[in-house]
Amino acid sequence: MSQQQISLPAKLINGGVAGMVGVTCVFPIDLAKTRLQNQRSGQQVYRNMMDCLVKTVRSEGYFGMYRGAAVNLTLVTPEKAIKLAANDFFRHRLGQDGSKLTVVKEMLAGCGAGMCQVIITTPMEMLKIQLQDAGRLAAQQRKVTVLPAMKLGAGNAMLSCSYSGGPAPMLRMSAIQITQELLRTRGVQGLYTGLGATLMRDIPFSVVYFPLFAHLNRLGQPSERENAPFYWSFLSGCMAGCTAAVAVNPCDVIKTRLQSLKKSSSEESYSGVVDCISQIMKKEGPGAFLKGASCRALIIAPLFGIVQVVYFIGVGEFVLGQSPFNLYSS
Repeated sequence: MSQQQISLPAKLINGGVAGMVGVTCVFPIDLAKTRLQNQRSGQQVYRNMMDCLVKTVRSEGYFGMYRGAAVNLTLVTPEKAIKLAANDFFRHRLGQDGSKLTVVKEMLAGCGAGMCQVIITTPMEMLKIQLQDAGRLAAQQRKVTVLPAMKLGAGNAMLSCSYSGGPAPMLRMSAIQITQELLRTRGVQGLYTGLGATLMRDIPFSVVYFPLFAHLNRLGQPSERENAPFYWSFLSGCMAGCTAAVAVNPCDVIKTRLQSLKKSSSEESYSGVVDCISQIMKKEGPGAFLKGASCRALIIAPLFGIVQVVYFIGVGEFVLGQSPFNLYSS
């Protein structure tokens, strides 16, 4: 297949639009995933994803499910743009000799994309996790404060912290306030807390995802020179995303724990990746590394399905006047 020149501006636009559309659709599930991964054994506030979402709506209101969405939508545009455009760029460079890309070269391209994206991903995840986890900490605090009252025979105490009540008052910090506090106390490196764990998650994810998507998507191509139809790109993105997400979930748990700055008094802190792995294994067992795996699969599958459809439709090329907007041939 002949090599075509890639338009970096168009790819960046495609990645940005794709990221915004995808994140808007799946953000509530991402919030549930963060809260489930952060709760410790014996201190559980939520039983599962649906229980988390229901309790979130009851205690924080409907928009409680979108805590942290603003910072995610702001930063997901450059993050997805860099990830997808970088993968295309590396694939293009590795295939300049005209030969078909081998699986190893596809994995190298994915590795390069994963390394590039952490520039944006790490601070984005850092801020998002603080905002998403605030409701869990508030709910856990209510659960803790009601126990002494119950021991004294105040049987109705539980009613005061019931999730059927209205939105619970809690100290709300904005992403700007969190950023200012991190810069004041830890400097720029504070925004990159958990960088190692983010690299551990994003590089393997991209190494698995991009080659798998390329091969699945190729199965739907009518011919060598034609693109797969949009629905096939969607299904390929879902399947590849789900597989990669579950494969790297243990790394995502470690990253989430390391990046959670505010913890309850009974929750341990970690000095780094190795300490985090050691403490989780000792106190919670290996099953803790799969916390939120189903949520993550439900997030990543449709997210990357949507992302690939928008990306392959070629919104960027259409905006820049480089090609017609064609839903069925992309």
